[in-house]
Amino acid sequence: MTIAQRLLRWYDAHGRALPWRHTQDPYRILVSEIMLQQTQVSRGLLFYDKWLKRFPDWTSLARATNAQVIRAWAGLGYNRRALMLRDIARQIVHQGDQVPKTREEWLALKGIGPYTSAAIAAFASHQRELPIDTNIRRVLGRLLLGIPYPQPSVDDRLRRSTDRILPKRGRFYDVPQALFDLATMICTKTPTCATCPLRTDCPAAKKFLSGRVRTPKTMSKKSTESRHRNKPHPDRIFRGRILREARNEISIKELGARIDPQFDPTQDTDWLMAMITRMERDGLVRRSGGVLMLG
Repeated sequence: MTIAQRLLRWYDAHGRALPWRHTQDPYRILVSEIMLQQTQVSRGLLFYDKWLKRFPDWTSLARATNAQVIRAWAGLGYNRRALMLRDIARQIVHQGDQVPKTREEWLALKGIGPYTSAAIAAFASHQRELPIDTNIRRVLGRLLLGIPYPQPSVDDRLRRSTDRILPKRGRFYDVPQALFDLATMICTKTPTCATCPLRTDCPAAKKFLSGRVRTPKTMSKKSTESRHRNKPHPDRIFRGRILREARNEISIKELGARIDPQFDPTQDTDWLMAMITRMERDGLVRRSGGVLMLG
């Protein structure tokens, strides 16, 4: 039995039943991929159906205003993803509803990167593609390269090893989904190799099972997120609060105290206005007569 056969047999028995796995509709698959960027699956599930009821297809989303999209996205965070998703829909509608099929065609759209293009081609068009994210890198870096904690620098080597993991016929399009679930359930940062269906093929499993692998210490690295003065949170948190207030429109004069109880007009006004300007540039909010509202 090949690696793929063992993996798919495990997947059939233990794989997660997720709604976007029961469709080849590229729109629905793209929605799931964008939602799951920087968002856990459990949280994405809470919003997926609601989003599709509000925007069921490319056309309905392409017609949406910034404010409508941001309201529908509320609760998922990283709101620029919502506007990016809408802009992708507009590109597709603009080109006559010609939906890409291949990885290269998806990659030609603004807002689509290497991982997302490969994922949609694999899941929607059943192309023989291997999307590589943190989870798949971890599994394949261990399985194919024997590296317990692989880094992004190995991605090209993994792509060159596609034939070792993706069969040329059959259910090759299910292999990436199976790898996602294996990464979530078994091949975690501290893997349970004894229960892995691929343990006999995996050189890293032998290292883990023998106790020869040390779990990397969690480095107390300094956050690269912008933070103003002695604020208790990074700017990202305050931008989220600004967006929350803008949903109901608010006077900019009142905004500082609403997002930060310790707001000091003499020291924090420039900081606040800089955040507003950046959010305006991103299309998230707009100003009108001293009032802030959704873009």
